[in-house]
Amino acid sequence: MCGRFAFYSPSEATAALFGVRAAPHLQPRYNIAPTQDIAAIRVNAEGTREFTMLRWGLVPFWAKDPSIGNRMINARAETVAEKPSFRTAYRKRRCLVLADGFYEWRKESNGKTPYFISLASGAPFAFAGLWEDWHAKESDESLQSATIITTAASQFMSELHQRMPVVLEKGVADRWLDGDEQLLSEVGETNPVFRAWPVDRQVNNARNEGAELVEPAGETLSG
Repeated sequence: MCGRFAFYSPSEATAALFGVRAAPHLQPRYNIAPTQDIAAIRVNAEGTREFTMLRWGLVPFWAKDPSIGNRMINARAETVAEKPSFRTAYRKRRCLVLADGFYEWRKESNGKTPYFISLASGAPFAFAGLWEDWHAKESDESLQSATIITTAASQFMSELHQRMPVVLEKGVADRWLDGDEQLLSEVGETNPVFRAWPVDRQVNNARNEGAELVEPAGETLSG
């Protein structure tokens, strides 16, 4: 799964990388957790790409209340096209979730050790995501939310966890936003080169923030 990530690159430059000219300046985030707002790019009704902020945890349009989103931070690539919670968004509401890296916890003899995973190049990237626009039937309450798609771990990532988010670099990200229905079946072929290193366990607490959370606390793995 993907339950925590970081986005600290300049938001304006990262948005431009994925085809959006206008984006607000965001404060660097090193410990983004479910139910918090995440930076994303989507195609609007006019057919152009736009920058937006979405709550992490997808709330389907048919949901009675938004609490269901707490359980929908991830969608499995293998079933996203058929699952009632995600299939409409998969066809009509795709997005790119901007990131610099994500965390996974590796089981070791002394417990679970958090690792920070990023592109080997250190460049920002995007997760394949879906978004929804939810409106309460009996009030004016509304919410735009998102989920991050996960897939089986690559050979490199399997050393840390059995699942991983679908990570998209520029060219592949274009295919995702354009509605390519073959992309998720090809993610094993399009996986970029990653690097990973252990970090301090203070990242376990979602209230902790700061660049020190991504500082290496051990040997860097690459692949």
